[in-house]
Amino acid sequence: MKKSILILMIAGFLVIGLSEIQAQTTQPKLNQVELMKQFIGNWEGLQGKDTIIYWNVKAIGTGLDSYDKFVINGKIIFEQRQIWGYDSIRNKYVGYILQTGENIFRLAWWFTSNNKYVATSFKDISNFDKASFKEEGDCTLLPEAFSQINFENGKAVSKYNFKRVK
Repeated sequence: MKKSILILMIAGFLVIGLSEIQAQTTQPKLNQVELMKQFIGNWEGLQGKDTIIYWNVKAIGTGLDSYDKFVINGKIIFEQRQIWGYDSIRNKYVGYILQTGENIFRLAWWFTSNNKYVATSFKDISNFDKASFKEEGDCTLLPEAFSQINFENGKAVSKYNFKRVK
């Protein structure tokens, strides 16, 4: 009798514990489109002490069209145009960036949680941890502000703090 009660208790704990284990490992798929919509609008950022970044983001269906410029003392020192589209197979955004000086980059950008995003070159999309270039963003303060850090070869090379402007 004691043996069968012990077996029933163990089975009961396993059933209860199994649902807890599954709840911890099952993560809901993040809605990348809705999370990216948070960036639509006008932003102003600061790099270093004297460089202001103006970033304008518009929606194109599930994609984004953006333009940003870096300004020092009222003079544009760098510009870029970005076109991003949602790739439903990868559940990530894929984009092309055309920069001053005819540089063109193909990147991937996605949220890893509701408050964190990452980006890297498209070729490193499956190997983010070993990518030579990557971005990490903290969106805890969205919709009013967010921060971003760019890394090259594992070292932080720039940090931006953006705030929404009208």
